[in-house]
Formats: sequence, structure tokens, C-alpha cells
Amino acid sequence: MSTPHAHVPGPSWTTSPLLGVDTETTGVDPRTDRVVSAALVHRDGVVTEVRTWLVDPGVEIPEAATAVHGITTAHARERGQDPVTALEQVAAQLHEASAEGVPVVAFNASYDLDILEAELARNGLRTLRERLGHDVGPVIDPFVLDRALDPERPGPRTLGATCAVYGVLDPDGERAASLHAADVDVIATLDLLAAMAARFPHLAALDVPALERLQDETRRAWAQRRAEAAAERAQAARTSGGTSASADPTV
Repeated sequence: MSTPHAHVPGPSWTTSPLLGVDTETTGVDPRTDRVVSAALVHRDGVVTEVRTWLVDPGVEIPEAATAVHGITTAHARERGQDPVTALEQVAAQLHEASAEGVPVVAFNASYDLDILEAELARNGLRTLRERLGHDVGPVIDPFVLDRALDPERPGPRTLGATCAVYGVLDPDGERAASLHAADVDVIATLDLLAAMAARFPHLAALDVPALERLQDETRRAWAQRRAEAAAERAQAARTSGGTSASADPTV
């Protein structure tokens, strides 16, 4: 008579391969703005491999965007790759990782993945959804996980601010000053995810599907909170006969 085998959990995602991604762009609208740089960072345990792209977006880079990431129109035109070549290379690596089940890690991942999809379509390339038959995934997003783990913490939740909370970088240090370079941001994001797992062991104990469910639940709760806050502001405006600010109360 045979006895059932005990379930042996697989290796933790914290020690498995991860692929970090970040983009720097001409603006904040993923539907219309363009990628000017991108970075992919493969991390397998302690080994980190970095690949970066500088892209000529074919349009002027606004001064406000240059003030964030430091890339000027002249520099992108002189040194950047054409977007078709660069975007195809980025997409090929993301496709390969997703096809193999390697988690893609990004801070506020929806922005980077949405703008990459829009840019691929704009340049006549197959989108990642078309290549995979589904959305890129699994995706691990420390921006969302931080809201799940510490929802009531006041203050900003930018990459720099969140890294400072978890001790990943000194907010006044040289590394913090280098944020908004795509490769620096990806490495900081991967380091942040590791620090979050160390601070919250139950996070490290989850498998990747459970992480994705937690992220989905957090997004839904966040959206509900924003909707309720907007309704309260609208009601207050009607009561006072004035208008209300539309600032996001969750940031």
C-alpha cells in the first residue's frame, strides 16, 4: 500500500531568476509618450546582468522630461538607436522571460508595460500580448506590494521615497541622486523587493501566483478607496457650493 507524498514547496521567488524592467520617457501618458531609454536587469540570486538602450524617439524631448532623466533631444538623436531596433530587442527579452515563467519586476509596472505595448504597436512591431497570447506575466510590482504591506503609511510612495523607507538607499546619497536612469531604477527596484521580503517574511513565503493575487486585491481596494474619496469630495463641493481638489488622497 502506497502512502501519499508530502508536498515539497519549490524554491522561493526570492532566490529564483527575476527580470527587472524600467523605461524613461518623454512624458507620463503611456498612450502617447515615447520611450527614450530602457533597461532590463536579469537577477539570478546574487548574479546581476544589465542591458540598457538609449532610444531616439523621433520627437522633441520636453524640457520637463529632460529635467527628470537628463536625456536631451540632441543626445538621443546623436547617440540613440532607432526605436524599431531598440524596442524589438527589449520585447524579445521580455517575451522570452514571460514564456519561461520568469517574473517581470517593475515599480509601477502598469506604466512601463503599457507604454512598451503602445510603442511596439506605434512602430509596427508585434505587441507582447500578440507574441505571448496573453499579457506579460507573472509581474511583481513593489509599488503595489508596498501599499498592501503598509497601507496607512503617510508620505510619498515614489521609488526613491519607498527605497528610503526600506533602507535600500540614503535619500541624500549618490545612488539616490542617480535615480531616473533606467538601469539605476531597475537595480533599486530589485533591491527594494528583496528588502521588502526580508522585512515581511510572509511575503517571501508566498508563491508567485499568490503574490499576483495579493497585488490584484490591493489594486481593487485602492481603486475603491479613490472612488469613495472622489465621491466624498464631490458631495462636499455640492454641499458648499464650490469645487473640490482632485488630488489623489492615497499618494
